Amino acid sequence: MKLKKYLSIFLAIGSLIALQSCSNTSSTIGSGENSETPELTPVAEATPAATPSPEATPEATPEATPSPEATPEATPEATPAKTMADFDMERSAKLTDTAKLLAGMKLGEGSAIADLQNTNAWSQQNSFFENAWSQLENQQLSKVRKWSDAELTSINASSPEIFYPFSGPDFLYAYSLFPNAREYVLVGLEPPGTLDDFEKLSASAVNSKLQDARESLYAILKFSFFRTKDMAVDLSKQGVLPVLLVFMARTNNKILDLQYVALDKDAQIQVLSEGIAASKDAITGVKISFVPEGQSNPRDLYYFSTDLSDAGLAKTPQFAKFVKTKEAPVTYLKAASYLMHYEEFTDIRNLILSQSSHVLQDDSGMPFRHFDPSKWDMKFYGNYIGAIPLFAEFYQKDLKNMYAQESDVKPINFGIGYKYYEGSHLMLMSAKDSPSTSK
Repeated sequence: MKLKKYLSIFLAIGSLIALQSCSNTSSTIGSGENSETPELTPVAEATPAATPSPEATPEATPEATPSPEATPEATPEATPAKTMADFDMERSAKLTDTAKLLAGMKLGEGSAIADLQNTNAWSQQNSFFENAWSQLENQQLSKVRKWSDAELTSINASSPEIFYPFSGPDFLYAYSLFPNAREYVLVGLEPPGTLDDFEKLSASAVNSKLQDARESLYAILKFSFFRTKDMAVDLSKQGVLPVLLVFMARTNNKILDLQYVALDKDAQIQVLSEGIAASKDAITGVKISFVPEGQSNPRDLYYFSTDLSDAGLAKTPQFAKFVKTKEAPVTYLKAASYLMHYEEFTDIRNLILSQSSHVLQDDSGMPFRHFDPSKWDMKFYGNYIGAIPLFAEFYQKDLKNMYAQESDVKPINFGIGYKYYEGSHLMLMSAKDSPSTSK
């Protein structure tokens, strides 16, 4: 099937939910475009790199951030910090407070932005998230965590690396399912974006930025997935950072550091600092170091903005090389718009099959027929009744037959993916032989 066809199908998902977007120019933490030099930048002396615009894919492509003319060589990423002592706690506190503000959470009296809690803008933010999160917790997250505790026990005990392609900024479900992961790698087309310095924003700008966060999160809070068409609008300017930080704050994580990074042609992660942009063939992204409240072992989240179609991976071969350095990662696939059902996404499909120790997915991820039973142990959950009408052509008869003949299919009591209520299901595939890792 041609790219043009699946592009139109993928964008058609816009009919599922109606959202609005609101974008405003403001001061940013780490942005050199609309602000004076901020007191705190996401990387010491850093500004965000330009995000290249990939070729058209089923996800709508956001406009790229203009790229500086000068592109001096970036600095290779240092050895990852291992202890809390390696982080600047003052910087960490400001990043965490920014995340909490975006998430409508109360700040300590000593916070530099504590006074913003006295504004109508914050009151609206607090009211929205308290109500929405309470419902989400009761209807979804508590059930997801309970299911994970029962069904993913051995996986989580290993503190795995999580690979979540086609994720957008969905840290929420990755963390809820795999709370002990030492590293998360999320991938989407949306740009990393910038983080606002709320100490420098006007009252109207604060209101607009908080409203942007609410609108960007509406769909996933209600339906468990982001709507791609709205992400192209809502996140094309602000990027995924605000959403990622809201999820981290609301899941009781402390932000330790934030760095803009690039994956160079040799699959090495480069830290981008002031005056240094990514090379044209690099993949841009962001690294967020964090730690759960009450714990002391730092974790890392990487978000990369890149095109995972065969054409996209051919232009950035370092991405596949990077994935191959991961230690038997667990791949998670949800609401992936059936992209890997197309021949144009063969390479990412094969990469996942060759490198993953486990694959947790709904039917929108990997076609069931690609899991060879001689190589994969399989567990099935929920009830498969087919795709939603928008994706009716991706009905999998073999998967339906498997659900019908399996005697030990376990129920799930939460919605996941496009089949949010009736027909919600998950499949857990476990490789019988450990995948290879290239270092």
